[in-house]
Amino acid sequence: MDNNPNRIQNKYTRALVFILLLLGSLVMLFPFFWMISGSLKTIREITSPEIIWWPEEAQWSNYAEVLTMKTNPFGIYFKNSILVAVANTVFTLFTTILAAFAFSRLEFKGRDKLFSILLATMMVPSQMYIITNFITITRMNLYDSLWAQIIPYTASVFYIYLLRQFFNQIPDQIYLAAKVDGCSDWKYLWKMMVPNAKSSLVTIGLFNFIASWNAYLWPLMVTGNINKRVLSIGLQYFASESGTAYHLMMAGATIVVLPLIIIYLLFQKYIIQGIARGGLKG
Repeated sequence: MDNNPNRIQNKYTRALVFILLLLGSLVMLFPFFWMISGSLKTIREITSPEIIWWPEEAQWSNYAEVLTMKTNPFGIYFKNSILVAVANTVFTLFTTILAAFAFSRLEFKGRDKLFSILLATMMVPSQMYIITNFITITRMNLYDSLWAQIIPYTASVFYIYLLRQFFNQIPDQIYLAAKVDGCSDWKYLWKMMVPNAKSSLVTIGLFNFIASWNAYLWPLMVTGNINKRVLSIGLQYFASESGTAYHLMMAGATIVVLPLIIIYLLFQKYIIQGIARGGLKG
């Protein structure tokens, strides 16, 4: 029998940590359970004053009704959200790679000062320049289009900083040796830097995709046509003067959240690696 007080204390500590983590997980998962449960209820069950944890009979037809509604074309919203999020992510990755390489490897006058100015802009709330972006979009005749939801957010100083930190970890000697061998900056970037930064790029891509997918205020401002709007806006149309279809709203919310959960579960390893290697070092 092990009577070592240190080992006994360690066992109790690990057990306490496990219990706390389990409770925290349950608290975090409860909203998702309640959302899925609500999406499968009837309107009577979801508006009942009594708490109904799970419906007597799952109403899978709620999802079909949400996706086939003519007054609230959720299928079109889903397609628009995919197009906007994917295009935004691709353009953001491209601009981030070019800017991070320039600030980490290229030598030009005022480089460090310019980078410091860009970092300072991170302290400016996004609401401060949203009106300027709106005026620019309208002058470009892009109002009420998918491009209006893509162009203003195709660059991010935070992502540039994150990738630059990783690029700085690659020894300068490799870059100088490549230049001696006649390798161009463009070739060195795509053959050497980008493949080695895969984890950071996946992290940036996922963060940007999630942010674009969940965006609400900007898509609401730059769209008036219902066929140009995205999922995050479509959820509000389940509420009307005659009442709110909570069961359909929950089904719509599940459709919005489910792709993000799947993507995160598939790529969580890269997210952790990208932040650890790119954000905490250098």
